[in-house]
Amino acid sequence: MDSFVKGLEDEEEQDSSEEETEDISARRAIDAPVAELYLPSLPKHFRRPILVHREPSEFHKAKDDCLRCIHNALLQSQWQRAAELMVSYLELLESTNWARQREGSEEIWKIGTEIMQQHPESSVQEASHFADRMKNLGVIKYLKVSLEHAFHLLCNGFLEEAYQDLSLAESWRYGELSLAQEKERKLIQGYRGLLDYYKWLKKRTDMLEHDEDSYARTSVQQEVDRLYQQAKDCLKEIIKIPGVWDPFVTCYVDMLEHYEEFEEARETLHEYAYNSKFPSNPNAHVFFYQFLKRRGEPKKAQISALQILHELVPSHELMLEFYTMLSKSDKNKHHKKCLKVIFSVLDFAGWKENVKAWHCLAKQIVEILQNPDKQLDWLRKEWSARKDWWPSFHFSLHLAKQNWQENEDLVYEKTLVAGILLGKDSKYSKYIIQQSNKARKKNIKPLKKFLKEHSWLCYLFRHHLVVSS
Repeated sequence: MDSFVKGLEDEEEQDSSEEETEDISARRAIDAPVAELYLPSLPKHFRRPILVHREPSEFHKAKDDCLRCIHNALLQSQWQRAAELMVSYLELLESTNWARQREGSEEIWKIGTEIMQQHPESSVQEASHFADRMKNLGVIKYLKVSLEHAFHLLCNGFLEEAYQDLSLAESWRYGELSLAQEKERKLIQGYRGLLDYYKWLKKRTDMLEHDEDSYARTSVQQEVDRLYQQAKDCLKEIIKIPGVWDPFVTCYVDMLEHYEEFEEARETLHEYAYNSKFPSNPNAHVFFYQFLKRRGEPKKAQISALQILHELVPSHELMLEFYTMLSKSDKNKHHKKCLKVIFSVLDFAGWKENVKAWHCLAKQIVEILQNPDKQLDWLRKEWSARKDWWPSFHFSLHLAKQNWQENEDLVYEKTLVAGILLGKDSKYSKYIIQQSNKARKKNIKPLKKFLKEHSWLCYLFRHHLVVSS
């Protein structure tokens, strides 16, 4: 042992002149993109990078340039040029090592598939042949290639071929499946379930063409039940996995409702909407609300579902239904909430010219002014958060001119709201009233009368905002 230590000490003395060089090599080993052996706790004698960073050769540069040209051709939809470049790229790959060829197999699959599917002279049969070849490039990509090809067949109307392709892929096995492959297999199973659902719908329609007591109808009914069970088994598996599965869930629930399995349908939709393991998904709450509405369940449950939807997507089209539901309630907290809901809807540009939304807001404000007790504070709170940007967003002179030309119903609803929130001398209200007087519009008179009768209350409302700010 002593001689071994002494030998190391002698070697350390010999290497002392090379310390600076070795430190540089170690740093390069850390910075290099290739994994190298560098353990700081070891003596410098063992700090030996096992790989050395090399500049790419001219051959590799040419190969990368060819790949970039293919990408550019794809982006510009130059399918013939991309196909010609692809031939050159394949020839270049033949000259590379095995590891690079393995990486290149995915590039060949993705680029080749895009060319085969988009080239004007390509056929579905040729694309299918190419997909079959790609499946044999490596077992890792078999399921992914199968799924991609099934989508292509579906887009071209080859439903039966797509179904067979998915069935074959679902039954494929090669050793133990990785986690990624298991997820792909579940996805394949789910899409096969969607095709079973489509067949089930079609058979249901066919069944109506036969007499109720006929043998043909009985035979079709058996086929319908078989397809239902197949689709149900496939879809049930995939929607258990946390994720966004909207088309799978809606098809599954549609079948359950047809067979009057309402409790299972309700449980499925509730789980999809409220399970914390699933990602936040506004559509899940839409599906649950629509189911509750179809089943005529209590308003409390419907309001609860729409409340979460409001928090996720305050501009959703169902918010007007939510507003109506809240406004019909006897509870004060619901009336307060419905004011917030309608204000929030009109915060979004997509609702700027929605007459119904403006009518709801105008109606709500009128009711508040007629019964100003506590509700006036609610109005102040909502308007104070918007008074700095709503005037230019909704009530500019430009919008007044545009709305006057395009939508007469809209301008009177907005004029009433602007007259209360900003005063009758606001640019929007002033312009609309002037134009209405010139055109001798009769429906402007009740509006002017209301603003005049409640002018003192409107003044107090605006004065309070100025003082509080």
